[in-house]
Amino acid sequence: MTAHIYAARKGEIAESILLPGDPLRAKFIAENFLDSPKCYNEIRGMLGYTGKYKGVPVSVQGTGMGMPSMGIYSWELIAEYGVKNLIRIGSAGSIQKNINLKDIVFGVSTSTDSNYAHTFDINGSYSPCADFDLLLTAKACADNLGIPVRAGNIVSCDVFYELQDDWWKKWAKMNVLAVEMEAAALYMNAAYLGARALCMVTISDDFITSEHATAEEREKSFTEMMHIALETAIAS
Repeated sequence: MTAHIYAARKGEIAESILLPGDPLRAKFIAENFLDSPKCYNEIRGMLGYTGKYKGVPVSVQGTGMGMPSMGIYSWELIAEYGVKNLIRIGSAGSIQKNINLKDIVFGVSTSTDSNYAHTFDINGSYSPCADFDLLLTAKACADNLGIPVRAGNIVSCDVFYELQDDWWKKWAKMNVLAVEMEAAALYMNAAYLGARALCMVTISDDFITSEHATAEEREKSFTEMMHIALETAIAS
């Protein structure tokens, strides 16, 4: 038992897990994609479920917003429940002209403006990156489903309401593809604890055109990403 998932017992969470930030997205996935889903966690409203996808146990757990929240849930899942494959399925903002609303992006690596790495007492700058085998599996699954994806560097930011209107342009100049708020913490925890992690995001906001997905679209319409993640989970 842990401080934030203490309703779950050992063995109730699968070795492969999907991690949406929104707990209602976790509920949507469990109810629409998993066979016989069982809710193992409701603490703090962070819903977690385990069911079967094509006969293979898969879990899905809401993680909340930001790196501190992702850091808590991913750490407990790996260290206390033995989760081995963690796939973040989130939303992000595009900062490149050729990446549009509802496009899917894989985070090969993630830059960050966070000081999350300080806890690991590293004498230098650490570059968080995805597990290569998990990334290759996800790309193969996307190809098999006929779903196009992009892959590259993304950036995990601590602040949602930035005060400078053009702050993102410097990241875009460095060919960063999209902005989100959790991947760096996930990648660092997984690396430190010996698990495998991948962040995939669907573009919900476009910094260049100012287009936005609705709250309902964020919760229920990112089904192509969900399919890729589920296929990756059972193939890992």
